Amino acid sequence: MPVDPLLVEQLAETLEAARSVLFITGAGVSADSGLPTYRGVGGLYESETTDEGVPIEAALSGQMLSARPEVCWKYMLQIERACRGAEPNRAHDVISALQARSERGWLLTQNVDGLHRRAGSDPMIEIHGNLQKLHCLSCSWTSRVTDFRTLEPELGTRHAPSVPRCPKCGSLIRPEVVLFGEMLPAGAVAALERELLAGFDAVVSIGTTSAFPYIAAPVMIAKQAGKVTVEINPGTTDVSSVVDLRIQATAAATFHALAEVLAL
Repeated sequence: MPVDPLLVEQLAETLEAARSVLFITGAGVSADSGLPTYRGVGGLYESETTDEGVPIEAALSGQMLSARPEVCWKYMLQIERACRGAEPNRAHDVISALQARSERGWLLTQNVDGLHRRAGSDPMIEIHGNLQKLHCLSCSWTSRVTDFRTLEPELGTRHAPSVPRCPKCGSLIRPEVVLFGEMLPAGAVAALERELLAGFDAVVSIGTTSAFPYIAAPVMIAKQAGKVTVEINPGTTDVSSVVDLRIQATAAATFHALAEVLAL
């Protein structure tokens, strides 16, 4: 859907006036890079159950990784293949540029695809982790990969033919992402709490349903403090009725229009 130019002007004025801003992003930002969102419109997992007869939430859980790592890895590999080859889009690039020109610009993202990092966003809180960061569950081995095909030498070993194993000790490895049933990373949570305590002049929610309390909370906190709240999302979410400025459009289209107004 087209972006209302008057709303884009309002957004530009808001960001120009804000000395500190928090951008919150979800799968809708990466959808414009061709990545599927988790469920819903264009969802990667729209069926009720997996091939194994369990919900995808169970397949992608910490419990499944422990009990049947081959099942959990099967679906983590599907997610990685869906992300493979994707490039940052206009929204990633403009958010990074806006952070750089802000006196204090932070990004809180739920996305594990690493596209914000590749676009240069900093500082950033990856609250659900990063799919491209791997570590061994038994030893100190870690690695950062941009393509899981680099794991092929570790596949098909005598330890387990269907899951990647540590090249150092042979134990199971995993991406540093938050699986269902697992706690959020302590460092990420601490950073978010610290920055929310400092407060932001503006909070902008982009491409997320805001279904998780820790994603909706920054919007609610800013609203209660009398700060400006913004949502960019083509659909209706848990914070749509709360925000001061609501732009019902995709992230890429909105930030493309915003970049033209701000000459970014």
